[in-house]
Amino acid sequence: MTWHRPLMVFALSMALLVPVAAAGTVLDDRVLAGAAIWLKPLKFSLSFAVYALTLAWMLSLLTRHRRAGWWAGTVVAVAGAVEMALITIQVVRGRGSHFNIATPLDSRLFALMGLTIVLLWTGTLVVALLLFRTRTLDAATAWAVRLGAVVSLLGLAVGGLMLLPTPEQRAADRRGVAETIGAHSVGVPDGGPAMPFTGWSTTGGDLRIPHFVGMHALQALPLLLVLLLALAPRVARLRDARVRLRLVLVGAGGHTAVLALLTWQALRGQPLTSPDGPTLAAAAALAALGVGATGAALRVAGPEPFPAARPSTVPTAPAPPVRKEPVA
Repeated sequence: MTWHRPLMVFALSMALLVPVAAAGTVLDDRVLAGAAIWLKPLKFSLSFAVYALTLAWMLSLLTRHRRAGWWAGTVVAVAGAVEMALITIQVVRGRGSHFNIATPLDSRLFALMGLTIVLLWTGTLVVALLLFRTRTLDAATAWAVRLGAVVSLLGLAVGGLMLLPTPEQRAADRRGVAETIGAHSVGVPDGGPAMPFTGWSTTGGDLRIPHFVGMHALQALPLLLVLLLALAPRVARLRDARVRLRLVLVGAGGHTAVLALLTWQALRGQPLTSPDGPTLAAAAALAALGVGATGAALRVAGPEPFPAARPSTVPTAPAPPVRKEPVA
């Protein structure tokens, strides 16, 4: 099966937008929320290009329900394209795209962006479910793409936490003067001191961090498998398919644990660059568990943790016995 064409077109359009947005960050001196106004479409176009390419590849692996997969991928491509168009329109207007309800037009555009994200999440969910029904891949590849899609869905869902209004926004809404609803940062206003390029807050929590890390499990877990296959000719234990499968499962568990840790840290209003004692202790515990799990996965002996994904076969009736004629 060829790669999904609408997703490929979307990825190409995002790749073409990257240099345009990059030029905008240099040539347009406007600033929004403490950052160059074209920085948001630059980051989103990069992220969407990689996301669409990965999803298009995953859809090429389907052997059943290809039509449903085509429609799901098309929904993701169209929803992403509309989302990027709205972000770019707001940049041209000099307005914030996310959380902006200052005017009726801003509010309607933000509501439409919310709908596109719901459609994108739903389309990705359908692709993930279809990947679980694919039976022609080897076990390590099958679980790398399946779990990558599942963890990506969790990361996308973290974005919903950004829509919760802050106490200041609720107070402004009661007075009828609210201009924003929701925020990236926790404990501090958006637009404060931030890390270069990413714009992640250095003074408070930032929900964009777990959102980003979780979303791109879609690429991280298949890339882990690619790395294991590349190392297999040099590392004898990695030639065992059971070991590669176990390491993929360890990687998926570790990625999910990091996503949970980063979400917990952000919700406590703590910047990524200044973890406190409990955060460091949790990170150390996760690292120790990861090392132990990796060591256990490298053991060759033992059954596969999941059965290999193979094409289904239909049993055939046994051949009738051959009748021997008596010798005259």
